[in-house]
Amino acid sequence: QVQLVESGGGLVQAGGSLRLSCAASGRTFSRNPMGWFRQAPGKEREFVAAITWSGGMIYYADSVKGRFTISRDNAKNTVYLQMNRLKPEDTAVYYCAAQRVYSVSMNPSTYDYWGQGIQVTVSS
Repeated sequence: QVQLVESGGGLVQAGGSLRLSCAASGRTFSRNPMGWFRQAPGKEREFVAAITWSGGMIYYADSVKGRFTISRDNAKNTVYLQMNRLKPEDTAVYYCAAQRVYSVSMNPSTYDYWGQGIQVTVSS
């Protein structure tokens, strides 16, 4: 059974940092793109960042560019999201996801596996 488990969320003051981790089990995703999405109350799930299997191509939403960094460790079957200079508008449930296909996408409907989500709250 495939599982993606996020960790590292919590409450932080504006301007602070958090590092999210997503550990995969049940199969290896070392050849698959992975991404992070988020969903704030009353809003649709939105793209945050995505990374190809090699890390050679990385994409960010404009709202997080320059503040967030996605990375992965294929040996650990884990993807990370380093979040710096956090803002109250970054408050959301963050989800990691993985694709079966090998072409990276920013569209959540193209992701096949999802974590349960983890809360990130940024206070002003």
